[in-house]
Amino acid sequence: MAPTADPVDRLDPVILHHVVNTLGWPNLRPLQQAAIDPVLDGEDVVLLAPTAGGKTEAACLPILSAMSAQGWTGTSVLYLCPLKALLNNLIPRVDGYAQWLGRRAALWHGDTKESQRQRIRTDRPDILLTTPESLEAMLIGVKTDHAHLLGDVRAVVVDEVHAFAGDDRGWHLLAVLERLQRVTGHPIQRIGLSATVGNPRELLAWLQGSGAGRRAGQVVAPGLTAPSGASSAQVPVDDGAGPPPGEVELDYVGSLSNAAKVIAALHKGEKRLVFCDSRRQVEELGAALRARDVTVFLSHASLSADERARSEQAFAEARDCVIVATSTLELGIDVGDLDRVVQIDAPGTVASFLQRIGRTGRRTGSTRNCLFLATEMDTLLQAAALLLLWGRGWVEPVVAPPEPRHLVAQQLLAAALQEHKLGDQMWPEQWNGLAPFDRSAAPILRHLTEEGFLDTDGGMLFIGPEAEHRFGQRHFIELTASFTAPPQFTVLSGRTEIGRMDPSVLTEERPGPRLLLLAGRSWQVTFIDWGRKRVFVEPVESGGIAKWSGGTLAGLSYELTRAMRDVLLGSDPPVTLTRRAEVRLQEWRDEDAPHLVHPGGTLIARRGNDIRWWTWAGYRANATLSATLSSIADPVQRPTDCYLRLREDLSPDMWRAALDAVQAGPALVLPDVDPRAVRGLKFSAALPQRLAVATLSARLADFDGARAVLAEPKRFSTGQ
Repeated sequence: MAPTADPVDRLDPVILHHVVNTLGWPNLRPLQQAAIDPVLDGEDVVLLAPTAGGKTEAACLPILSAMSAQGWTGTSVLYLCPLKALLNNLIPRVDGYAQWLGRRAALWHGDTKESQRQRIRTDRPDILLTTPESLEAMLIGVKTDHAHLLGDVRAVVVDEVHAFAGDDRGWHLLAVLERLQRVTGHPIQRIGLSATVGNPRELLAWLQGSGAGRRAGQVVAPGLTAPSGASSAQVPVDDGAGPPPGEVELDYVGSLSNAAKVIAALHKGEKRLVFCDSRRQVEELGAALRARDVTVFLSHASLSADERARSEQAFAEARDCVIVATSTLELGIDVGDLDRVVQIDAPGTVASFLQRIGRTGRRTGSTRNCLFLATEMDTLLQAAALLLLWGRGWVEPVVAPPEPRHLVAQQLLAAALQEHKLGDQMWPEQWNGLAPFDRSAAPILRHLTEEGFLDTDGGMLFIGPEAEHRFGQRHFIELTASFTAPPQFTVLSGRTEIGRMDPSVLTEERPGPRLLLLAGRSWQVTFIDWGRKRVFVEPVESGGIAKWSGGTLAGLSYELTRAMRDVLLGSDPPVTLTRRAEVRLQEWRDEDAPHLVHPGGTLIARRGNDIRWWTWAGYRANATLSATLSSIADPVQRPTDCYLRLREDLSPDMWRAALDAVQAGPALVLPDVDPRAVRGLKFSAALPQRLAVATLSARLADFDGARAVLAEPKRFSTGQ
């Protein structure tokens, strides 16, 4: 259909009436207007805007108009989110819009009661809000007739699509959508809602899956003028990227205790959202603020759903208060009208910073703001570097993790469960030819049959006894999650669940009573049920300890680490630096930088027997260099973000011979992986050990960064 002069005229008149009279909007935002034509024309789209940019309405208003105009019946729209909390936050809004047209939306995720699920099965909603994991559970579950419930799906909205695309949940999402398309028997329109990313064109192609290059699609962003297929660099990024507008300040406070002092003293009477990048920091800062009589709430993944909901609701309704959170509040969960965002230390990406600063400045006349409080010298440098990249208008590209062989194995088992039997030659059709779930997966399929995960009979594949043994508990629920969660104990005060804690806190030798810190409060352990992994506690005044294991070894990126080098060489970010921050950065530059950086190339510095190659290339590039230059790299080291430790007996001849061998050799070498790390790769049990190790090695490598370092001039320095 040819676009009209004003795309708004294509929206259903009832929707237009409610936009003006119910929402009180005089007009739609540019993003919402620009989304109407491609969404109503059935194109795949990525809607790109900062936090609070109106992306939900940009998708919902034209989709509801299409639903009405084309007479869609049954459950015709899926709305997928990465977080249950985000779904809980969205359902009233999406259902409200649907009711304008006499339609309705419903919610289905891991916390949804069975009675509510049964109601959805028998009386299908028009829009179903869910997670990819719950969607796959519907496909393989024995209680759900997935063809009846999902056979009429016409469109899928993927909220926070960038959060999926950058990790294994993205591969899982794509594979499940391909299988869903087989259920419906027709292509499904895909609409992604994304915050600012560095490669929106590639993100759109990724979201299209097997339809990339065959289906019409476009990136929709305010001010977008580049033609379809243009470089992502031509896509203008909305405000929040690049230097201010906004108030951004960088301070050095030296400790988490000092950060609590600053937060307690500043901006009294205002609502402040404080981001930390570990659950332990959230707990310790929350306790320190509470000790200073600050009204404080906490949110992180190891708190119970009820505890998080209570905190977020109380914070949304209060005024003079602080909520301390991990990245759980980085995505679009509404916690009311914020005055300030505070960042302890620094997030690992510019994209995360954009999400966080985007929580402020929503009121008319207010500006976006963020105060960075660095508790260590290293994190001060990282924060300055991140803000330097932001000032340059740079945002990370979203890249799917390479070689997801473990998820190929998972999908083969899930498809066998869904279909009850798969043809041993026809199985790739389940994913419509999407790599790597295509015929290239044959070695993985062969392993699954040889090890008993799949049985074969008469040219058909069935779930085998080993799959039943490994994943069959609770109707194969473990088979629907693409990530491994470390074991945790549930902490209970009476009958109230507080959250979950790492078991090491319960087993470490410590004098006196065993005290935990959870939900910003201290608790004394009264009883441990080891079999059911439950801990019973009662409140005490102070002294609790917070600890969680796990986390990623990915380290910092090449670009961020290079920006740290630029800061040491004298570049300042375009933000306000406090006097303390200025002094500390200058100390770095005057005292340490001469031994760490040189404007003419990388630096190899010897101090006694310690020889370090200051590459400033990021963790993954340094891991790649360590494996490639194994003849001169210290064999008993773990790579760091900034340097590579070399053998203490390194000579100039050894150095030249190693570099010559790399230049003459066939390729760079994949980093070594400890075979024990395979245990953290979900479904690795369904892979040959060599393929599981190869997957982790590929994900640890950064060949581009390593090549860039090898091509640079190298200087030798002898320190004292």
